[in-house]
Amino acid sequence: MTNTKMMMKTNSPVQIGTLALEAMLVEVSVTPKPGLVDRNNSGAHRDMGFFTFLRSAASLRSCFEEFAEAGQVGGMKNFSPDEIFPYIRKIGIKAEHIMFNTTGGINTHKGEIFSLGVLSASAGYLAGMNQDVNPEDVMKIAGDMCKGLCERDFGEARNKPSGHLTKGERIYLEHGITGIRGEAEAGYPVVRDHGLPALRKYLTEGLCLNDALVMTLIHIMSVNDDTNVIARHGLNVCGEVKERSNDIIVNHRGIDDVRKLDDEFIRRNISPSGSADLLAVTYFLCTL
Repeated sequence: MTNTKMMMKTNSPVQIGTLALEAMLVEVSVTPKPGLVDRNNSGAHRDMGFFTFLRSAASLRSCFEEFAEAGQVGGMKNFSPDEIFPYIRKIGIKAEHIMFNTTGGINTHKGEIFSLGVLSASAGYLAGMNQDVNPEDVMKIAGDMCKGLCERDFGEARNKPSGHLTKGERIYLEHGITGIRGEAEAGYPVVRDHGLPALRKYLTEGLCLNDALVMTLIHIMSVNDDTNVIARHGLNVCGEVKERSNDIIVNHRGIDDVRKLDDEFIRRNISPSGSADLLAVTYFLCTL
């Protein structure tokens, strides 16, 4: 990726939607990714593969344009960011239906629909207000847009029967971990403080885009409370994922060590898919 691409001015919903699609396609193409679907294998998954992700991503492009357009209209009408959230949530529900129809009921992109949807709307919002569309401001608007989300959603979860709880709701009630909702409401601190600085650093050092993104994923995994790992294996394994990722960073290990970690995670059925979603977010914001 060239510096020109990284600095491209993005204003229209079409441009923003295209970048969201690009982020999804790039994320699944990054190889190797420990325990995750990539060009080499299906990771710790038996029901999906590389082409499942490509088909799913392609089906969602127009939805991200709608997210951006909803944000742009809200900005032009001087809505506050949190007033826009109910509108984009409806688009998100529609996008999930499209995804499940395309994949035959397989959840390929639910997390990315949420995060890239919120961020596309945030970018559109800034464009609608004739303000600069840059990663830092987009993340701030996203936090404002999701204001009160954890309190609303998890407050409702306390009254649900256990059999009706989502994975994220169950983890919150058991451990107090807010997952992607908390990340969004806080303005994506894992991406802001770890993902984006790592990607920029590795690109500046001359790594190719694939390898820069592999190492950026490892940075994200080293700090992220990945709810998919917790749901499958519990807090202890999530802590181990962080430690193993941090070891690769601290000891300056490379792609070969990541490939070995991939083999191990596949054997142990570990899939840090929440971190993969944040990798897509990191790429999306970097292209802004």
